[in-house]
Amino acid sequence: MQATRSWHKPLRRIASALGAAAVCAFSQGAAAQTAICYNCPPEWADWASQIRAIKEKTGVTVPHDNKNSGQSLAQLVAEKGSPVADVVYYGVTFGIQAKKDGVTAPYKPAHWNDIPDGLKDPQGNWFAIHSGTLGFMVNVDALRGKPVPQSWADLLKPEYKGLIGYLDPASAFVGYVGAVAVNQAMGGSMDNFGPAFKYFRDLQKNQPIVPKQTAYARVLSGEIPILLDYDFNAYRARYKDKSNVAFVIPKEGTVVVPYVMSLVNKAPHDAQGKKVLDFVLSDEGQALWANAYLRPVRSAAIPKEVQARFLPAADYARAKPVDFGKMADAQKGFSEQYLKEVR
Repeated sequence: MQATRSWHKPLRRIASALGAAAVCAFSQGAAAQTAICYNCPPEWADWASQIRAIKEKTGVTVPHDNKNSGQSLAQLVAEKGSPVADVVYYGVTFGIQAKKDGVTAPYKPAHWNDIPDGLKDPQGNWFAIHSGTLGFMVNVDALRGKPVPQSWADLLKPEYKGLIGYLDPASAFVGYVGAVAVNQAMGGSMDNFGPAFKYFRDLQKNQPIVPKQTAYARVLSGEIPILLDYDFNAYRARYKDKSNVAFVIPKEGTVVVPYVMSLVNKAPHDAQGKKVLDFVLSDEGQALWANAYLRPVRSAAIPKEVQARFLPAADYARAKPVDFGKMADAQKGFSEQYLKEVR
């Protein structure tokens, strides 16, 4: 009997080792089907639907990530020697800077040739996937009878004190877009942000709320009745989440800008990251963006039933593109000056 037990010990060790190896292999297999995307928040641009579709069609899991564009770039730079992320989604100016910082890798995804030249880096370090128009996302009920503001000038009126929000212009891309938009509307340029700084100083009298991450849920709850945000979030709130939300393109004008994606340099799950980038530019991926009220980069055509819910073309005529290269070059200086002059 004792001799029999003596055989059990090595057998148990072998079984234990084989079990550990199996667990390790399983873990590695699971990890191999994951792609880490910085700045893929489910509440923003309906990334929740896109992430579900990526999983269903490619088998790749993309965990939710609530960073903003600036935080994502800062993290990529900090992790440059040992990257954690595989892909990243951010505003176009951050994509341009990310290439300069050496944290992106060239990759030309499927349908590369369908992307207009001005909306992609020639080597593939970043490329647009969709665009949006900046304006006012307004929870009408939360205004409690006050009129829906129609202009940048309206937001300075005392009646909107405590009711306005905008994402941090020194960190979040949508915040910087808001600054560029108001600056252009007030006669400024990429070489002169004076009008924007004056506007934001004047706006401080109305005690604005300035979060760093997407504030979509805070608008729906009424905590932030008026938010400088994109058309696609406002339309989603109105037609998908059935909230009494209006979208306003200010009378003085605004801007339209693209959001882009990149493959991270030395991505730990390079192959899975490429699958994600291929999918968001696929017919199905682009259709998901369109149905979430974004303008997909591969085609300006949006389903008629979706297009019918947009503001009239006459309103969109006030939304202008800008020189994204100059916008990127000006961003760092703007952020530093904003922190000095407005905060």
